[in-house]
Amino acid sequence: DGSFASEDLAAEAMAADMDSWVVFDARKTPKAEFEEWLQTYQPSRVSRYGNPECNTEPVGWIAIYGPSFCPESGDVIGLQEDWECLQLSGRHVTFESIKELALNRRVLTGKWLMHLDSGFKVDHAWYGIARAVLEGRVGVAKVSPCGPDSERKHVICVYTNDFTNEEEVLLADSVIRATGVKCLLSYKPDAYTYLGIYRDNRWHLCPTIYESRFDLECVPRRSRVLNKVTNSEVT
Repeated sequence: DGSFASEDLAAEAMAADMDSWVVFDARKTPKAEFEEWLQTYQPSRVSRYGNPECNTEPVGWIAIYGPSFCPESGDVIGLQEDWECLQLSGRHVTFESIKELALNRRVLTGKWLMHLDSGFKVDHAWYGIARAVLEGRVGVAKVSPCGPDSERKHVICVYTNDFTNEEEVLLADSVIRATGVKCLLSYKPDAYTYLGIYRDNRWHLCPTIYESRFDLECVPRRSRVLNKVTNSEVT
């Protein structure tokens, strides 16, 4: 039922967040251990729901924190309370009204999302992105493990500190592209995630605010990034 798709996706994401994560923290783990960690926890080989026969627990996400990573979530509870008030007020819900709430509560992080087939594709992409995080070119990234449905794609998230800072968002896109990733990328503010704004949501909001397509025809090759709020190309 399409009317509940947004709520289902929100519940699924929350469940993954609450399960244990496999994390490489470059702030305290020696770089020399990175390659072995990466090989041990390839996304295509880590099971989302664990394996009782092998005595492995469910894994929500595989993540890497960069050497200068500093968690900044802002006042998420305050944001959610303001969101309830906004809906009760009867005001039209738009990107600008949510941006205003997010700025007030300093909930400004966001992420580029990419969806990749299991196996070599996701493992190869994750290797390049994880190395970019290790080297400090982006602050933090995570990848979903392998689900029970073999048709289900993995998602890789690469974070930025401020979704209102277009320059920072575009820089992260260029870092991702420099690792060799050529698939479609979409950018989503974390505020949308905290407020349960996914596709097919009841407010008819597009759940992402930028889209990046890799242009193979262009010389030199580059991304074409579309601001989906203004419907204008920004690169």
